[in-house]
Amino acid sequence: MAIHTTGIKMLPYRRMGEIDYDSLEFDADVPVRKPDAMEQNLEQDEILGVMRARFTDFGRRPDVFLDRDTNICYDPSNLNVRISPDIYLAFGVEAQAIRPRRLYLPWEVGKPPDIAIEVASHATGREDVNRKPGIYARIGVPEYWRFDPTGGRYHGDPLYGGLLADGEYRAVDLTTEPDGILKGHSPALRLSLAWDEGWPRFYDPATGDYVEGWREVWASREAERAAHEAVRAAHEETQEALRIERDARSVDQARIRQLEAELRRLRSGN
Repeated sequence: MAIHTTGIKMLPYRRMGEIDYDSLEFDADVPVRKPDAMEQNLEQDEILGVMRARFTDFGRRPDVFLDRDTNICYDPSNLNVRISPDIYLAFGVEAQAIRPRRLYLPWEVGKPPDIAIEVASHATGREDVNRKPGIYARIGVPEYWRFDPTGGRYHGDPLYGGLLADGEYRAVDLTTEPDGILKGHSPALRLSLAWDEGWPRFYDPATGDYVEGWREVWASREAERAAHEAVRAAHEETQEALRIERDARSVDQARIRQLEAELRRLRSGN
């Protein structure tokens, strides 16, 4: 039975005993270290940032679990059997109950993640293409996406989206729109993931606009700063013009007073 929290439906988290963390072959408290993290970090951060804002309300949505580089276990009899997506997200789950377990256990959560995303790198690219799709399909992840900032050097394609059907992923149709950006629609996110000259973006078909990401936020802030600077400069220029005008008026008034004094002197005969 689903849990209702202020109108939000969530699958109940079913905790099944304690976890012997000391028996694990890995440290559940440490994010999985990626050897080529510097090749992936910027793009991962962009994707994660947009998804965190859009779907979790910056972590305040209790029914959405979003994480990166942590472990999804998929064999209840052996928690060392695991996979670590670059980014994954699950809707309709008890997010606050998952984190204390330090592992994503689908049989306790009540479902697998709704989407897993891998960002290509030299060390992980081949695994993203050859090994991980089969595991995500076995777990039952409905959508699997790959993003290659290099344009396909590591994944073979700049962008790939797969929808799970009959135990395997079937490729999402990709389109190149008039703006030249490659897009593929994600039913889970109700957005299109886009490849824009190596940079990840999200397109919202409902609004016909791209979702604001870090680059757009930065550009907007820079535009605001430039506009503010232009207003300040114009104000200073106006103030300087007024000062010059006041000084000129003061000189004119002083000259008028001097002439009036001279006229009075002449009239008095002095």
